[in-house]
Amino acid sequence: MLQQILRNMYIDPDLLAELNEEQKQILFYKMREEQTRRWSEWDANLDKVESKMKIKAKFQHNNSKHIQWLRGADGDVWVWIMGDAHGDKPYEQISEELMAERARHQAQEEAEEQWKQKEAEIKKKFRDAMAKEKARIVAEKWKVEIEDRKAAKLMEKMFQEELKKREDEERRKGEEQIRQREEQRAEELYLSLKRAQQQSHRNDNEEEVWQALLRRSKAADEERKHKARRARAEYHRQSLRAIQKGKVAGLSNLFQTASLNNAQESRLESNSAAPLVKLQAPVGTSLEQPSRPISRDVIVRWFKEEQLPRGAGMETSTGAIAPWFHGIISREAAEELLMNKSEGTFLVRISEKIWGYTLSYRQQSGFKHFLVDASGGFYSFLGVDPNRHATLTDLIDFHKEEVITSSGGELLVEPCGQVKNPPDYSMLFN
Repeated sequence: MLQQILRNMYIDPDLLAELNEEQKQILFYKMREEQTRRWSEWDANLDKVESKMKIKAKFQHNNSKHIQWLRGADGDVWVWIMGDAHGDKPYEQISEELMAERARHQAQEEAEEQWKQKEAEIKKKFRDAMAKEKARIVAEKWKVEIEDRKAAKLMEKMFQEELKKREDEERRKGEEQIRQREEQRAEELYLSLKRAQQQSHRNDNEEEVWQALLRRSKAADEERKHKARRARAEYHRQSLRAIQKGKVAGLSNLFQTASLNNAQESRLESNSAAPLVKLQAPVGTSLEQPSRPISRDVIVRWFKEEQLPRGAGMETSTGAIAPWFHGIISREAAEELLMNKSEGTFLVRISEKIWGYTLSYRQQSGFKHFLVDASGGFYSFLGVDPNRHATLTDLIDFHKEEVITSSGGELLVEPCGQVKNPPDYSMLFN
């Protein structure tokens, strides 16, 4: 199960929810180690290809960048901090002046453009009026005598003067309107820039908050990594003690030496109550077995065909069903059974999430649940390689003397038996 998770770099959310905190830390740390290993391998291969094709040197040459710092009279890098030098204005004052100047300049440009349009409208209006009047006078007076034409000329001049006055008055009003619009627009632009500056300050504050959250996240990540390493070191220590006691069926690469194997086999063979169990695939194991159970019927068939022949849930000495063994019951049902029990009380139930079991444990402040992987020919807590036991009973007996996790100090003290008749495992043994 662990190798499959590391190969796919994915763990089912339902399965992840079943893991306790320490198992999650160890599993995530192993996944990160695998990611680092893959990246290092990919990077090494890339370096080899680039060195052969002479691309790496060319890439570095074409994309090289240089920075040359301006130096002061003392030879050091020249640095000017705004506001610290003599005569410098405060940053707030400079910012206010720049915004006001920018708003005034933009409003002035808009006003000039508006005035050009207004001037063209006024000229066109009075030019058209004058042309119409000339046409009217010419049409009416072209047949009259010369004196009448002089009078018409005088009337035309008076009319031109009147139009000029009206044009000047309208121009003055237009200029006043544009001036007022310019002032109003300058105020609007200033307020807009002010709001933009305030929004920028808010964004800066949000950036500071985000950076603080990022720092806390990195610190938490380092703490989880430290806990995972500490947990792994503790499991290695427990593995060594398990080897010395002859209670471990399979070893990690760290401990798998010929001398230790010989010592283990001699201890197991000399113990008539716990015969040596060879690590091989049980009879009836299907190579096409799905990665996780898909129904209760499949779980029952798996238990009968693969687990019963291995003595799962049985006492080694008597062959009777162990008092801590339960059937396919839920987490809630397990916690209900352990509710009024003392600390250290435990039970083992068949998991619906993996090919294995769940050890439910009563602690002082609540409950803990540990997934036990049984898919590799041995029994071990999911995510922990060193302690691999030949039988489920060996795993339980081992942790009656050795804690499950160093941080929790869980020792299996008292089994939690059945409360119903027939027992919840009856369908497994029919």
